[in-house]
Amino acid sequence: MVNILITALLRGGMYSLMAVGLSLVYGVMNAANFAHGEQYMIGTYLGYFAFVVLGLHPMVAMLFAAVGGFILGVVTEMLIFSPLRKRSGKNWVMNTFLLTLGFALILKNGMKILFGNSYRGISSYYNGTVSLGSYAISIDRLAAFAIAVVVIGVMMVFLNTTRFGRAIRAVSMDATGAQLVGIRLKSVYYVVFGLSCSFAALSGAALLSLTPAYPTNGSQALYASWVVLILVGMGNVGGSIVGGIIVGLLETACIQFLGAAWQDVFTLTVVVLLLLVKPNGIFGKKGVKSAVE
Repeated sequence: MVNILITALLRGGMYSLMAVGLSLVYGVMNAANFAHGEQYMIGTYLGYFAFVVLGLHPMVAMLFAAVGGFILGVVTEMLIFSPLRKRSGKNWVMNTFLLTLGFALILKNGMKILFGNSYRGISSYYNGTVSLGSYAISIDRLAAFAIAVVVIGVMMVFLNTTRFGRAIRAVSMDATGAQLVGIRLKSVYYVVFGLSCSFAALSGAALLSLTPAYPTNGSQALYASWVVLILVGMGNVGGSIVGGIIVGLLETACIQFLGAAWQDVFTLTVVVLLLLVKPNGIFGKKGVKSAVE
């Protein structure tokens, strides 16, 4: 049982980080980003390039991927989403659904053209394991979990205590009202989409030893992120932390007792049953919420 809990916690940490980015975009911009998995995929390539080709320290390589993801997010918002938002009006939600699906295909096939279908991975960032009783945990997994915890913690502090963080939450709850008190929506949207993409890219780089870089490796990450988001309620950043651990626990328990082939079926069945009771998710509320709301 201890082994299951440890594995679930490690797995759920990265799910939480991915879901926080997806939740942030949905809560603030009301946009369902179906290119989130491809942004994870870009992070695996950036991490590989920084660590293997440039020979950077693992933490620097992950930071490189995170910064690259942030730049990609800002550029995407500036060149694609911002013009669409101006022209779409009430059709914004449906148009973002179609746009992000198309953007995901462009990123996926663009990477195929540039790098082919070859797998580019590493055996590990850090050699060795840490023993907890009879259970051995690779240092890579612990490092990835620690990164997720630190980044999510910093993000929650940022949203709750800084002026710009409060501006993000204000926009998520009432964009028009936020504009009336002097908040610049463009700046908020740039930062939010940049952070979301950065979290996805960082997740990809942190898990490079487990998921090598190849053009279609973002599908499972996207699926897991949406499961977490639906489970806890759309736009709930704080709830995504708990949701990631819940999904990690469900998957780990299913693999242990039923087999890996059943993990998606089991997880989705539990989510569907829960939504029958709580249609808005466990913590479902409007806007971006903190961990204590």
